[in-house]
Amino acid sequence: MPITKKTLRLLIHGRVQGVFFRDSMKSEAQHLSVAGWVRNRSDGTVEAAVHGESAAVDAIVRWAHHGPQHAQVTRVDIEPHDGNYTVFEVLG
Repeated sequence: MPITKKTLRLLIHGRVQGVFFRDSMKSEAQHLSVAGWVRNRSDGTVEAAVHGESAAVDAIVRWAHHGPQHAQVTRVDIEPHDGNYTVFEVLG
């Protein structure tokens, strides 16, 4: 059976900046073998693209709903995304 991969774009709302969200997400992504990127946005949200095996992407999406210890996630918007990534990066 072929391995199914998917790519999603996440927009994470709440208290998600200044709480090590990006670095924590990178660690979690590497643990799950998920590629993509994460960055802070000027409106206070965190945006991410995640790519990998379906089960691993589902796991990082579940993680994004709570984030690291001091984050207070209120909502995660999820949509399909184009992209084929090989590493996970924290962008500026």
